[in-house]
Amino acid sequence: MPRSGRAIAATVAAAVAVAALAGTGIYLLADRSAPAQPIRVAAPTPTRPAATRTPRPPAQLRSPFTGEIVHALGPVLAVKIDNIVLARPQTGLTRADIVYVLPVEGGLSRFLAIFSTHFPPVIGPVRSARQDDIELLRQFGRPAFAFSGAQPELLPVVEHSRIVDLYDGVVGGYFRDLNRIAPYNLYARTRILLNEAHGASKAHDIGFRFGAPPSGGRPVRSFSARYPAASFEFRWSRRLARWLVWMDGAPAQTTDRGQLRPATVVIQYTTVRTSPYLEEGVRPPYAVSTGSGPAVVLRDGRAWNVHWSRPKADGGTTYTLASGKRMTFTRGQVWIVLIARK
Repeated sequence: MPRSGRAIAATVAAAVAVAALAGTGIYLLADRSAPAQPIRVAAPTPTRPAATRTPRPPAQLRSPFTGEIVHALGPVLAVKIDNIVLARPQTGLTRADIVYVLPVEGGLSRFLAIFSTHFPPVIGPVRSARQDDIELLRQFGRPAFAFSGAQPELLPVVEHSRIVDLYDGVVGGYFRDLNRIAPYNLYARTRILLNEAHGASKAHDIGFRFGAPPSGGRPVRSFSARYPAASFEFRWSRRLARWLVWMDGAPAQTTDRGQLRPATVVIQYTTVRTSPYLEEGVRPPYAVSTGSGPAVVLRDGRAWNVHWSRPKADGGTTYTLASGKRMTFTRGQVWIVLIARK
């Protein structure tokens, strides 16, 4: 091979060697006939790992009815509960998320208890529905409704309203306590009711807001609300940080968990008209839960005058201060007493 050809071959061989040893930091001589010139093969620049973001912890799920932390939103179970003297003490009522107090015939009251966060094993005494229950229940979507019946003309109206029908005449889970006088002795086993409540709505926002109290409010030790033949008093317990319920001058006890003690009480003044569905020949009261009006919110030993608004039956109720800001409730059970506007 001519000399020039050998030089080219040597140069190519050197280049191949350099490529093969790239990154090792070894010095090579390109050509023995040329002066020795060290060739530095640069080591690859290390790459930084991509920055990773620490995932945020998931937001705590809270009940829209009580503001309490929950693992999941449960089905809505509404139960009509008697409150005549012979029906006391009630069972399971302290576990309700919301307790509506409603006027009934004779100047008395009954409860519409809403359960979704906690479900006691037994609830009662269960009693019959009234027309104003239908309007209240619409805000919950399609709740399961447990009741012992209704006036003959009203019963089909209730059963065909937007509820999961848990009338004791069509589903199981009810029993009579023979130690009590009928009809104030009908009770329901919650587990069986929930098994029957296929398609019941889950808890969702109905207008309540929970959090620290707003500024203002006036200190109160107790607050009273009266129907023609029934009275309620809510006494603040600093030790329990709850409002202890007194009914007709006596502590409102339960069979299973002591005295009734909501965290927040709303005295909601509204129009109370009469229903066309007669009870014992008398038109019973109908407490209107849509519209707007004044209310008093009790929390943390103080009282706030607020404005309530529920423009339509399918929506919830908002409570606002004179400033226009939303009134906040204490986390825990909420009582709403519907009473005739002053």
